[in-house]
Amino acid sequence: MKPNDLTRRDVCRLLAAVPAGLALTASTTHAKQENSRMNKPVLIPIGDATEAMDTLYPFFRIPEDGFPVVVAGPEARLYHMVLHEVPPSPDVPWDITQERPGYHIKAEVAFRDVDPTQYSGMFVSGGRAPEYLRYDKDLMRITRHFFEAGKPVAVVCHGIEIVSAAGVIKGRTVTTVAKCALDAEQGGAQYVDKPVVIDGNLVSARTWHDNTPFMREYMKMLNASVKKA
Repeated sequence: MKPNDLTRRDVCRLLAAVPAGLALTASTTHAKQENSRMNKPVLIPIGDATEAMDTLYPFFRIPEDGFPVVVAGPEARLYHMVLHEVPPSPDVPWDITQERPGYHIKAEVAFRDVDPTQYSGMFVSGGRAPEYLRYDKDLMRITRHFFEAGKPVAVVCHGIEIVSAAGVIKGRTVTTVAKCALDAEQGGAQYVDKPVVIDGNLVSARTWHDNTPFMREYMKMLNASVKKA
């Protein structure tokens, strides 16, 4: 079609298409710029009965600072999270945490396929999952890498069972939910009842109630580790 053959309708149609094309280009360029600023991801190991608040808060918070999150599990599939809480006013008192169904979360990769050298750090959440995840040899291999390499590791609540089983907290000071104090001590660590404890590359917290100070300290460590690299 020659320019002289264009009708008013053709011209209007072409002009209307320009902003959409520019928007697409701008969006693509912005995405490339964002990706270029992204750091190596942070690994979050999970399993069935992973605690929802322990897991979802870092799942959304960590990427805000340019660190993608990769969720890993015994297999690459969908997992059931749970809500762990001592009911504030139950009809029949509970001496221990009550467990209720929570949201679902998908693991992108199985532990056996994880190359920990490709990650900036690790976040270990709690719930009932760590009780059996600590028997996974690939997860133990992964966990030891982060400590041997001095990469930032965050552990909350029952997550202490994983790092204790991996043999990486001996001689350290940590905190965790009070009922897991023995797990910390059996791993050779000193347990203290504080919201957050920093010891070397490890940031530990008691429960999801400590999420705000806990994540503040972990993100400081994570960002500082990238600047050093």
